[in-house]
Amino acid sequence: MGSLKTSDAPGRGLLITTSVPSTVTAFLLPYVEHFRQLGWRVEAASNGITAAPKCVAAFDAVHDVPWTRSPTDLVNVTTAADALRRIVREGRFDLVHTHDPVAAFITRFALRHERRAGRPKVVYTAHGFHFYRGAPLAQGTVFKVVERLASSWTDHLIVINQEDLASARRFPLARKGKVSFMPGIGIDCSVYSLANVSSAEVERIRRDLGLVSGQPLFTMIAEFNPGKRHRDAVAALAASDLPTAVLALAGEGPLMQEVRALADAEGVGDRVRLLGYRNDIPALVAASAAVLLPSEREGLPRSLMEASALERPVIASRIRGVSELVTERTGFLHEVGDVGAIAAALRAVVNDPEGMAEMGRAGRRAMERYDVKNLLALHDVLYASLLGDR
Repeated sequence: MGSLKTSDAPGRGLLITTSVPSTVTAFLLPYVEHFRQLGWRVEAASNGITAAPKCVAAFDAVHDVPWTRSPTDLVNVTTAADALRRIVREGRFDLVHTHDPVAAFITRFALRHERRAGRPKVVYTAHGFHFYRGAPLAQGTVFKVVERLASSWTDHLIVINQEDLASARRFPLARKGKVSFMPGIGIDCSVYSLANVSSAEVERIRRDLGLVSGQPLFTMIAEFNPGKRHRDAVAALAASDLPTAVLALAGEGPLMQEVRALADAEGVGDRVRLLGYRNDIPALVAASAAVLLPSEREGLPRSLMEASALERPVIASRIRGVSELVTERTGFLHEVGDVGAIAAALRAVVNDPEGMAEMGRAGRRAMERYDVKNLLALHDVLYASLLGDR
C-alpha cells in the first residue's frame, strides 16, 4: 500500500473509496473540487490511484488499497480491509463515502467497529444493485445477502434509480430507514452542451471516421463487456437496411476483438469503428445522429445523460434506470435483445431529422434535474445532517 500527498488542511475530513480510479475520474471529480472549495480535506483510497495523475492532482491525498473487483477474493477482507482501517485511523475522517459494490462492502466491513464511536460516518452510493429485475437467481441471491449484511454497517444509503429505492426499502437495506434517492451522480450540463462543441470539432470527428456529408453515424459509449450487449448494436446495424450508416463503439474491454469478428461475420465490418478510449465524447456525440445503449443492466447510465444533454435522441433497452431517463419524447426504448426494434429505431432516426431534433431538445430539457449542481446541493444537505451541522 502506498500514499501520495499529505495534507494538514483544516476543516472536515472526507475519504472517498472506489475499487478503481476510473470511477473517480469519470464521475466524482466535481465532488472533490466542491468540497475542497468548502474547506474540507478530501482524500481517496483505491487500487492503483497513486498512478492516476488526475486523481493525484485533485485530492489532498491518495492511498493505494490492494482490493480487487472479485467479491470472492480473500485479499479483500484481509489485506485490503487492514490497509483501509489504517488509512482511516491515521486520517481521522469525519465521513467516508464509498462507491461500487466490492469497494463498498470492504469499506463498510473494515469500518464496522470504527464507526461505533460516531466517527466516521459511512455513506454508500449504490450505482445499481447487482440484484435487479431479470438478474440470474444465484447472482441476485448472493448480492442480496451481501448488501443486507453490510447495511448494518452503513449510516446512510443513496440509491440512484426507483427500482433500487423500492428494493432498499423492501429488504430493507438501510439502518432505521436511512436511505435516500438522488437522481444519479450528476452531469455538468454546461460542459455537455452543443454550445461548447464547435462545428470544426464535429467535422474533425466525421473526417477521422471517414464519413462523407449526410452519412449517418450512430454511437455507443460503453465498456466492452457482455452486459452491454454490443452484439445487439452490431446486429441491428446489419438489419437496418441503411447501407451507408456507420456505428462507432467508444470504450475498451475484453470483448473488443469478439465484437470486431462479429461485425465482419455480419457483413458490416467496414461500417463498424472500434474507437477505444476517447476524451472527446461531447464532440463525438454531437457528430452522431443518435446514441445507443442496448444493455441488460444499468444503474443510471451516464452515456445516455450525456447524449440527451447534447440534444441527441437515444436508443436503449427498457431496463432499470434507463426507463427513468428515456421517454418517447426523448428516444426509443426496446426490450433487451430485440435487434429488430433497434434496427427500426435506427431507420426512424435517419428518416425523420426534424422529429429527432425535437427529441434532442426535449432530452436537453429533461437533463436539467440531473445537473451536477443539484446533486452537489443534495450532498451538502446530507453531509450536514449526518455530522450534526446547521
